[in-house]
Amino acid sequence: MRMKTSGLVILVCLGLASCAAGPGGRQSGALKPCPDSPNCVSSEMPERDVAPLALAGEDRWDRLRQAIAALGGSIEREEQGYLHATFRSPIFGFVDDVEFRQDGDVIQVRSAARLGWWDLGVNRRRVERLREVLGKTGQGL
Repeated sequence: MRMKTSGLVILVCLGLASCAAGPGGRQSGALKPCPDSPNCVSSEMPERDVAPLALAGEDRWDRLRQAIAALGGSIEREEQGYLHATFRSPIFGFVDDVEFRQDGDVIQVRSAARLGWWDLGVNRRRVERLREVLGKTGQGL
């Protein structure tokens, strides 16, 4: 029985690594759309059903950076009105890319697995966890 379980784990890992993508970046001013695979959420795609982050104040980017760090993320790139962070899964070390774009009074967000087809809902939960961390400190909704 142990051999079957080990084989299944190996197959799942190979399946997760079968599709690779890097950060989406921006396209015509917006965050790039999610691929067809169910391993990405984006506030700019209605069918991916995640709300943008509502952060007010001049220090909104500082607070966002702090929330990313509090959840174990690393900021990879930042430019005017755009931030790209990565998160690494604790067991296998899979990398997920999370991007933020200032859009008036809200911050649009896209979170996607870099590898694989399905992320088991990890990216959606990460965005909601960021929202929760920002909300607990009175910094956002």
